[in-house]
Amino acid sequence: MSLISIVTPVHEPALGFLPEAYAGLTAQTLPDGWTWEWLIQVDGGDGSEVPAQLLQDHRVKPSGNRRGGPGVARTMAWGRSEGELVKVLDADDVLPAGALARDIEVLMSHPKVGWTVSKVLDLMPSGQLVHYTLGDPEHGVLPRGELYDYWSTTHRPAVHPATLCVRQELLSRAGGWMALPASEDTALLMALDVMADGFFIDVPGLHYRKHAAQTTAHADHREGPEWRARMSAIKKHAEALRR
Repeated sequence: MSLISIVTPVHEPALGFLPEAYAGLTAQTLPDGWTWEWLIQVDGGDGSEVPAQLLQDHRVKPSGNRRGGPGVARTMAWGRSEGELVKVLDADDVLPAGALARDIEVLMSHPKVGWTVSKVLDLMPSGQLVHYTLGDPEHGVLPRGELYDYWSTTHRPAVHPATLCVRQELLSRAGGWMALPASEDTALLMALDVMADGFFIDVPGLHYRKHAAQTTAHADHREGPEWRARMSAIKKHAEALRR
């Protein structure tokens, strides 16, 4: 049986979103011979905080760590993973039907592609789904280095890093997620982009929840000394890997 590992960091304010994320996971239909495991990592907890109804499913594997932020929690969850593919899923987001199957099918049919991303729909507080775009690329292969070149001039990733699915081996060579207070998902995407071709799936692969408590709503997310340090760290890592 082939395995795809779903990696989800969560902190206390987002625990209430997990049942909806789980519903999206259980609605997935995977290709024959595949199954999933869900590695929930509670940042600043021990895993016992995960809603009890989720723990009846043996595929749900909670744990925790000393508070270290989202990058640390993601890497700790990944450290427990056993799948040949690793899929990111934030606690407050939802996978629409077919998302995992599309990731698997692309990576199994394109052996030189190391990772996938996809189109996103924003999930608004009203429940409405709104198309999110930074100028989506065309469906198909994303040549190595193309996204990083765009990010270098705009500091915007061109595709949504919250949709990432990556080969376990490639993620290991990238070193997992950087220990940043935010943008750790963009940092990983830029690292992967300079290491291997990717693939953009022109079908919505994520319902990205918009709410006031999300990390991207913080005042330091897009400007100031913290932002400059994050951008510099991302660049140093990607440039070193590119060389």
